[in-house]
Amino acid sequence: MFMEAQEMSHVVVRKPPLSAKAILHQKYGEKACYKVEEVVEPVENDCPGLAIPQRGQVLYQCQLELPGCSVTSDKFTKKKDAEQSAAKMALEKLGIQCVSKDLTPEEALDELIMRISSLFTDKFLSAIHPMVSHFRAAIEREGDSFGMVPVSIIAACDVKVNNLCKVINPKAESEPLVAVSLVLKAARLSDSVRIDDQGLSIGKIGPYSSDSRQSLIDHPMCTNDILVEALYIPSSIEKAIETFNLKVSPGLYYMDEISQRLGVKDSSYILVSRTIGKASSETRFYFSFPRFPLSSPDSSPVSHLEEDINFRASHLSGQNICGGAVLATVGYTWKSRDLFYEDVSICTYYRMLLGMIPDGCYKLSREAILAARLPFSFTTKSNWRGLSPRDLLSMFCRHHRLMEPLFSIKEISSSETQSKTLEYLKQLKSSTTGGDNLSNGEVDLIVSESDRSVTFICEVKILSKGHDPIIEYLGDNYKKQTDAIQNAALNVLSWLNKYFQQSDMPIEELPSFAFAHRIHVYPERFSQEFASCLAVHGLKKNSFSICYPLPSLSMMQPSMEENGLSPFKIEGPESGSFPSPGSLVCISYTIALVKKEESVKAILESKDEFEFELGSSGVIDLLDACVSQMCVGQSAQFIVELPSRELILAAAGQSAKHISQLSLQGCFLEYFLTVHHIAEPSEDRMEQALFSPPLSKQRVEFAVGIINSSHATSL
Repeated sequence: MFMEAQEMSHVVVRKPPLSAKAILHQKYGEKACYKVEEVVEPVENDCPGLAIPQRGQVLYQCQLELPGCSVTSDKFTKKKDAEQSAAKMALEKLGIQCVSKDLTPEEALDELIMRISSLFTDKFLSAIHPMVSHFRAAIEREGDSFGMVPVSIIAACDVKVNNLCKVINPKAESEPLVAVSLVLKAARLSDSVRIDDQGLSIGKIGPYSSDSRQSLIDHPMCTNDILVEALYIPSSIEKAIETFNLKVSPGLYYMDEISQRLGVKDSSYILVSRTIGKASSETRFYFSFPRFPLSSPDSSPVSHLEEDINFRASHLSGQNICGGAVLATVGYTWKSRDLFYEDVSICTYYRMLLGMIPDGCYKLSREAILAARLPFSFTTKSNWRGLSPRDLLSMFCRHHRLMEPLFSIKEISSSETQSKTLEYLKQLKSSTTGGDNLSNGEVDLIVSESDRSVTFICEVKILSKGHDPIIEYLGDNYKKQTDAIQNAALNVLSWLNKYFQQSDMPIEELPSFAFAHRIHVYPERFSQEFASCLAVHGLKKNSFSICYPLPSLSMMQPSMEENGLSPFKIEGPESGSFPSPGSLVCISYTIALVKKEESVKAILESKDEFEFELGSSGVIDLLDACVSQMCVGQSAQFIVELPSRELILAAAGQSAKHISQLSLQGCFLEYFLTVHHIAEPSEDRMEQALFSPPLSKQRVEFAVGIINSSHATSL
């Protein structure tokens, strides 16, 4: 067969900037719900004696509903303007609003000075903004701290300030101290604000108006005592994570409560990370200022000492965090002036950690931590369950603060194949019959079979935020463009998964390990981007030879011989029909943690309906093997050796705190399942699974062989 690979032409088009509505669509898709209503303006009737009804001007107002956010636009004469206005309001509330990239660092510094000045005004105190609640806490203080807002709160919680800091110095993205230094620099250059003696808080020069102060006092921060579950994560990765209750009372600032847990004087000595998870989330890390003083505002902060870095906190936040850190979901949002809070449990933390690796992303998308695992291949779109490989790879890149993965499609053209095949048959016919003309049927058959050979190859590139290449991969040939993209993404995810399971691979071996999977990796950049990930998951960090003891959260891969499993206990009548590879199976299951010596049994995971493709490695090996021996209506039970403690805690839910205090020695997992439905695979899927090459190709080759051997004059 003669083929040539032709890359699809790429035309570079200068695209206009995306509208606010387009940006929201990229992030939320169909979850962004716009509802436009007509609003008729009232008409002033100068002649009340006239009985002629008059209709006022018709305007439009848009209500936009997003996950965790709801806004209502002003009134406009056009529906599109109302929708765009609502979208802009939502972007600002969710912290997605981007500063113009045309700003120079000098211009951004001027903008930052104006922004800092505008925050400390009577006008801002009457605005609807999450920062206002922090100012409310500041004016309730007494003494020298009256009206002083921690500089770290301004740097982290005000979106405009944070974006301007990143324009001035891109290091502000990963270094909270850089952002703090820039805010202090802007405050020093402002004529309307002052900095306290410690250089850690900012306040207004002169008093606020009595009306502004009273409006804030009339809305207390909280009305009742609140206990919020939070976590303390020690700097040393060898020390266990601690749970504690954060007590927030009326009249008390929650940041002061956190400062007590961190052992610092007050909230001004605390640094605050970016939000973790959803844009509207208030889940953050809180940690104390380093022991060394802040650097000059004209220079970058002092580099962190290697031994002070909190790898677990840095890994989840994507920022450099030093010392012990508090992980809590507490703060103020656009939705209400009241304090927003949610419990952060041990289970929450390990689910966040699990979501940082490819296999974990898939487990969480299926809500089946102990049953599911990342499949080894993308067979058909109809049989795939959970997030698609492309979406999983995009999520993985976002979690690690990388650029969205780039997918380029290359098409394998069959035009040359057709022409050479036709020429060959003409020569064959000329040598046997003396004529070289092919019938229409013969030409159609050749073209039809050649068309089937048109395939697609997908190239995947993963880049850093600075657009530097980290990973490149060129996939296999597929008949469908979608299959090429999804399988290429899945192969990259699978390789990353295998790499994160390695515990002692030197950086020098990384290129050869990647090459064995047809992946090109840039070792230095790869190690730099995944430094905290390698440390947290028990891998080597850069060239260091020390491995941290925290086990990997990678998927358990039990086998019958390795884990000493008891035989499957299958109950129920046999129908005589067992599912074949490629079948779509629907089961219900329950997974329990069992310790017989102490009569401990805790349900970790349960599903009433769970579908997967048999033989695709989308579930753990033993579950796949067990179902392959079952019929519809049958139930089964088997046990497996306990996977990592972290995986157990991620699946434990509300039982995680209790289980974390237990010794898991002698424990095992017990699986109960029932098969409810089996959908046999299609003929094409069976052919793909059982025949190589496919039957269609074998038929063509057989026909050509018969033609050649019999010297047939026509097809």
